[in-house]
Amino acid sequence: MGNFLDSYGFLIVSTFWGALLGLSVYLPLMAGQLSLASPGFYALGGYIAAILSTQVLPHSGETYPFGFVLLEMGVAGLVSAVLAVILGIPVLRLRGIYLAIATIAFVEILRVLALNLEITGGAIGIFSIPQPFRSPVGYLWIALPLLVLTMVLLYRLEQSHTGRVFRAIREDELAADTMGIDPTYYKVLSFTLGAILAGMVGAVSAHFFNTWNAKQGTFDNSIIYLAFVLSGGSRTFVGPVVGGMVLTALPEVLRTIANIGGIPLWLGGFLQAMRLIIFGLLIVLGSMFYPQGIVTPELLNRLKLAFRKQPKRIST
Repeated sequence: MGNFLDSYGFLIVSTFWGALLGLSVYLPLMAGQLSLASPGFYALGGYIAAILSTQVLPHSGETYPFGFVLLEMGVAGLVSAVLAVILGIPVLRLRGIYLAIATIAFVEILRVLALNLEITGGAIGIFSIPQPFRSPVGYLWIALPLLVLTMVLLYRLEQSHTGRVFRAIREDELAADTMGIDPTYYKVLSFTLGAILAGMVGAVSAHFFNTWNAKQGTFDNSIIYLAFVLSGGSRTFVGPVVGGMVLTALPEVLRTIANIGGIPLWLGGFLQAMRLIIFGLLIVLGSMFYPQGIVTPELLNRLKLAFRKQPKRIST
């Protein structure tokens, strides 16, 4: 077990990051908002952690203090929330593809700023970010509790009044407005929650990858995170978790199969290089044949009923 975790610890933790980033896209979608801003907040959180850990917070010893990482996650979440509110109030009045374009523009603005500011390291980025753990598998102490806590909160959110309001806005914003609901407030709330999650994941990911640059917040990543949600399912929080884990692990699985001779090496390399096109095809095909994704509320309800069924007693 120890050898397995040492060999695949990086991949395992990466799947948790993928699931969390999928949930950061899912949160605005709960209120019917196609926001592609998650990579921007993800990159912002990473830069905050990278700058604080390399230039501000003093530390000594081989490992970076775990408490400092939590502090950076809190700061990243707070800054992301403030920026999300400032951005969300005017932008979330847009709908559909116009909102998607506006959030893509936000991601590009942050990327260009990161490329040109001295504090972010320009195009090179920030290197030698200190590590709180001796191996990648140690990040499970952050990734696993964060994912479980997020899923629990989302489960409670979906069952709450706010969750029902999100669904009402998603299904028919005009009808929700006529019922006395303030759509702008709830859309900004869902957008802000997604931004907080993405910023916190970015903060710890900066330590996880040991380096951070503008490539972390690009339009390509917007498509990848959207694929996590649409392939897994956009009607329940379980869908983005499944989609994020599977699609994050898929390139490494293909590479591993190619290395052991399961498929030709050139095919494995081709699939790895063309993953963005593959993700795009998954979005198109999923929209055609599985418009609600693989994991749907109906599927979860059937699974719950199956587990609740009691075995028949044999009469004697």
